[in-house]
Amino acid sequence: MIDAAAGLFTERGWARTTVEDIARTAEVGVQTVYFTFGNKRTLLKEVLDTAIAGDTDPIATLDRPWAREILAEPDPTAQLALQAAGARRILERAASILEVVRGAAAADPELAELRRTNLHQRHSVQLRFAQSLVDKVDSGLRDGHDATSAADIATTVLGPETYGLLVNDRGWSASRWEHWATDTLVRQLLP
Repeated sequence: MIDAAAGLFTERGWARTTVEDIARTAEVGVQTVYFTFGNKRTLLKEVLDTAIAGDTDPIATLDRPWAREILAEPDPTAQLALQAAGARRILERAASILEVVRGAAAADPELAELRRTNLHQRHSVQLRFAQSLVDKVDSGLRDGHDATSAADIATTVLGPETYGLLVNDRGWSASRWEHWATDTLVRQLLP
């Protein structure tokens, strides 16, 4: 059901996808969708969570191996490259669903809250990475950036809006975007 919903939401959008469409595509009854998820909004949240995590395991982002690797990396440049690589893997799965949420948020207060929550979570993860980065740069970050402003920059550079613009709209490869994101973070944050 999650795969069916993900495909329909990204193909048709939030408003044009019905629970009936999802049930038909998933080859289950409509009541099965409602029994499992309660409503279309909850299903979209599950689609988003699954796309971001890459699985349905209830493991927090900062407890996942790729995030622990970022935090443990002693070299600041290598850390930023790992952050861009991790963002790329997530955005390859989740950018289109995040765009569905962004579009639907304008007309649906509950989805607007989902979008705000997602942005807060992304920034919280980037803040933890930025705190780790600050600890690794003895001379301090470029231009006096602290962990909070470094997280602001990383959230923007590694965000789905930037990824979607360059990869989906401008035709960049995900690899080119990752290289650009790494280079941009290094130039913006490291002395």
